[in-house]
Amino acid sequence: MPELIFWDVDTQHDFMCEAGKLYVPGAEEIVPQLERLTNFAHESHILVVASADHHDLTDPEISDEPDFRETFPPHCLRGTPGQAKVPSTQLKDPLILEPEALTKERIRESLSNHDGDILFHKSRFDVFSNPNVEPVLDILDPSEVVVYGVALDVCNKFAIEGFLERRPGMTITLVTDATKAINPSEGERLLAEWSSRGVLMSTTDEVVSHIESEVRS
Repeated sequence: MPELIFWDVDTQHDFMCEAGKLYVPGAEEIVPQLERLTNFAHESHILVVASADHHDLTDPEISDEPDFRETFPPHCLRGTPGQAKVPSTQLKDPLILEPEALTKERIRESLSNHDGDILFHKSRFDVFSNPNVEPVLDILDPSEVVVYGVALDVCNKFAIEGFLERRPGMTITLVTDATKAINPSEGERLLAEWSSRGVLMSTTDEVVSHIESEVRS
């Protein structure tokens, strides 16, 4: 099982593109870093685990009168171009896990017969709302996860805080130049808080150089 995995958070058209339904300001600026991380992972045989919003209009998160905390305008709707991942983070033969619980035995069998990446669909901003995330992590049992994507102060937040709560001892690295916050000041606050809780902060260059040096040694 992999010691290291990359964790790609919601790099979808509706978040990443200015014309998207729920655009994260400045998200297009991180596309070169996202592309480099994705290509590096695939070239280095590092498993990429990704999350993606996959909404219906009836989902509790979707509202025509959103509060932008618990509810948001319609976005990443099933079957729409906005739900798709951007070209820079296309996955390799992804195993797609919907938010319906599978048995751990079935998940283990699926993973043992699969050589590509993993994609979790979700109908809430918290990736752990997909009940298959925890058993996948239990089976993979990575010692380190490298996190990037959007939005830092919403979906990345739930992923990182979920790791801190559920995977004590796992090294968590956030790629700071491959993420964007909706609210920059809240993003800065979260970076400081996570650093105090042991989350490592690295740039794309630092992540790539560190992994390459470990391989050489």
